[in-house]
Amino acid sequence: MTEQQKKFPEFYVTAPQPCPYLPGRLERKLFTHLTHDKPPELVDRLLTTGFRRSQNIAYVPYCEGCQACVSVRVLVDEFQPDRSMRRSWARNSGLVARRTAPIPTAEQYALFRTYIDARHSDGGMADMTMLDYRMMVEDTVIETFLTEYRAKPEGADDITFESWPLKAVSLCDRLTDGISMVYSFYDPDDGGAGLGTYMILEHIAFAQRIGVPHVYLGYWIEGSRKMAYKTRFRPQERLGPDRWERADDTTE
Repeated sequence: MTEQQKKFPEFYVTAPQPCPYLPGRLERKLFTHLTHDKPPELVDRLLTTGFRRSQNIAYVPYCEGCQACVSVRVLVDEFQPDRSMRRSWARNSGLVARRTAPIPTAEQYALFRTYIDARHSDGGMADMTMLDYRMMVEDTVIETFLTEYRAKPEGADDITFESWPLKAVSLCDRLTDGISMVYSFYDPDDGGAGLGTYMILEHIAFAQRIGVPHVYLGYWIEGSRKMAYKTRFRPQERLGPDRWERADDTTE
């Protein structure tokens, strides 16, 4: 294999399997392996044009007769939170966010397991071990970071951040034009505090501070209640057949 062939991605298609989001449908994925010999510009181009990253694989839906999965990204500079988002922000004002290197910990995995068992016990991540979690976090060929959200106890000025209660974690990629939220999880017992919404809001605020225009939220799937929350973050762009197209205040 020549050096040029090594740098050019080879694509594969998965076998059909039941769609986890839309009952009665089958899903297939088009995917390629992300390796260190691939040009960073190529990897970035994939992840800014509809592909999602899972460890060192970039994939996109490739389903026959179905185009329900639509990539969405928030327009950071124009974003304005609605009333319920402002309530989520206020309810979580006691949390402190800290960006870290993509280094997994036993504490993170314990929270991840609690979240999966409570919210997605029948999903594809239900059997993930600590080793699987470690690979999810560490296996990356691009700039990746974790954000830990911890609750600062009263009078904790002399206590280190790492000893505060861990409430949520988000795994993200840094792209040339934004932040891609790869996977987030949180304490399910604090679900009423709107932690999932808060983490997206906090990353939008972070993107504003570092001067990047987009926060990528992955796929919105029309007809899937699990993905409906993504339409709330407006204005946003959705990837159409030829280009990103703006979506403002219409409702689905």
